[in-house]
Amino acid sequence: MNPNHIYQVRICTGTLCHVMGGALLPELKPYLPEYLKGKVQVKGMTCADYCKQEDRKPPYVLVDDHLIESASIEKVIAYIKKCENHDSKQ
Repeated sequence: MNPNHIYQVRICTGTLCHVMGGALLPELKPYLPEYLKGKVQVKGMTCADYCKQEDRKPPYVLVDDHLIESASIEKVIAYIKKCENHDSKQ
């Protein structure tokens, strides 16, 4: 991946995701480490109907095209850090 890559973080704004913890997710940016703050763009997305699949757990976040279930600020940041660490080793 490109060192100038901007991670697109899209947070489901559907009612179920909102009440299951998604309401806290737009506050992601202040929790990012300094080295990631300019590399993450946070947006809302309309309900993508992931909740209609019984084996999936809300709230949902897409980081680029990777789905994170039972999303939390910590999980999203951990995933982005993992991507950054993987990229830096290549």
